[in-house]
Amino acid sequence: MTATTLTPQVITQATQPIAGQKPGTSGLRKKVKVFAQPNYAENFIQSVFDVVERGDGATLVIGGDGRYHNRTVIQQAIRMAAANGYGRVLVGQGGILSTPAASNVIRQYGASGGLVLSASHNPGGPDEDFGIKYNIANGGPAPEGVTEAIYQRTTEITQWRAVDTADIDLDTLGVVDVAGMAVEVIDSVADYAALMEKLFDFGAIRAAVAGGLTMSFDAMHAVTGPYAHEILEKRLGFAPGTVKNGVPLEDFGGHHPDPNMVHAHELFETMFGPDAPDFGAASDGDGDRNLIVGRGIFVTPSDSLAMLAANAHLAPAYAGGLKGIARSMPTSAAADLVAQSLGIPAFETPTGWKFFGNLLDAGMATICGEESAGTGSDHVREKDGLWAVLLWLNILAVRKQPVAQIAAEHWAKFGRNYYARHDYEGLPTEAANALMGELNAALATLPGQVFEGLTIETADNFAYTDPVDGSVSTNQGVRILFVGGSRIVFRLSGTGTEGATLRVYLERYEPVGGDLAGETPVKLADLIAAADGIAGIARHTGRTEPSVIT
Repeated sequence: MTATTLTPQVITQATQPIAGQKPGTSGLRKKVKVFAQPNYAENFIQSVFDVVERGDGATLVIGGDGRYHNRTVIQQAIRMAAANGYGRVLVGQGGILSTPAASNVIRQYGASGGLVLSASHNPGGPDEDFGIKYNIANGGPAPEGVTEAIYQRTTEITQWRAVDTADIDLDTLGVVDVAGMAVEVIDSVADYAALMEKLFDFGAIRAAVAGGLTMSFDAMHAVTGPYAHEILEKRLGFAPGTVKNGVPLEDFGGHHPDPNMVHAHELFETMFGPDAPDFGAASDGDGDRNLIVGRGIFVTPSDSLAMLAANAHLAPAYAGGLKGIARSMPTSAAADLVAQSLGIPAFETPTGWKFFGNLLDAGMATICGEESAGTGSDHVREKDGLWAVLLWLNILAVRKQPVAQIAAEHWAKFGRNYYARHDYEGLPTEAANALMGELNAALATLPGQVFEGLTIETADNFAYTDPVDGSVSTNQGVRILFVGGSRIVFRLSGTGTEGATLRVYLERYEPVGGDLAGETPVKLADLIAAADGIAGIARHTGRTEPSVIT
């Protein structure tokens, strides 16, 4: 008897456009119940496949942060990839890939791109958030030209395609055939851990750990748990239990996986307690953000970027120096001072890691960072939480000083940029838009006006011309610059799933020789009052306090 191989049937499903599928700063993010609607995820994924650049038989990477609904969408994405001409899919074991690890896999295996299933630092669960982001062949988030093309396709789509096959086993390593397309379930951690071992002096860190260096890492029941267990505890020798909340859960244990003073309060209590370890850190839902806390000191993301850049030469991968430093516009100018000292370029870009991609690909920048706790380098094309933690550990191992001393010496050399971000979350979209509209209309009249004793020098809405490809991005946030170097930035966030989030960034520069050991809320008090006076925050929103301060 001759065996017959049945080729799974390609199903063509009629559909129609669904409103609101416009990717934001980091892809398409909505509530799970929105994504679970018939055709919703399929429309978006098919639109991606219809417009992105890829050759015949291309490789696609798929992975996510383990949140609720990840596995369902991954299985459907595999079926759709097989029906749309992909030759190979690489998927993380259990559907898990941190965002930086996904970027690494795309680059390492020459994939045409990848689907990263995450809503980053947003909550997870049946009633919470979900997201899909497409990363291009360089491993970075799709640039605006690509995301705009995807969105336009969602407004005209009439059908999506998938093969009629059962789910595959996502938990067992190996290769399976799906309608002639190879699907390889890969170790989510191995390639990333190997890359980190090439970048940093693991031997020096292991010696420091053996000599008594202690730390606490909060994985927040999110994607970095397996990576942290492997790297921190197994390869570097930190004691078992160093990694807290290390098992990824679909609802992040009911917590908000955003590494800040509010949502990682247990880590802060530990680090400011009587028996604090030397170093504390946390990462977020998809592993691309970081929180850095020394014994008795919180290092703001803006300061962390500057301090990492100033000390990067202590790690093997950066011993030859940096080509440039890039930061998002709302991030403090602390990194600019380091770049000036090193005699290298400093770049100010819009918010969104995709804007760093061109600079990294062109070899114009080596280290990049955002005030929203994202830092990274040219090793991948995403921000990378564990990378930042490991660079800090490398610095601590070489300098043999506590975090507080490293920070104090940095400020003594460069001055200090006192900095905070105030988030007003869940605002009615109309109120947030009215506030920004009124603020934009007043820009021309603001210079020369005085608020809380601060004189406005210039005011504008930030626009960026990419120095590599000449593309222009406008309307990136309102900047209020005061005489003497203080600054306020107003911007609506693109990372939420409902309502609007107003972010207010406050920065005061204290020069060398000034008060470098002050309390940030005290140093920013006049700017906080001025922000309300300039933008009418309470008048527009009814809020007298921000939802979150970072």
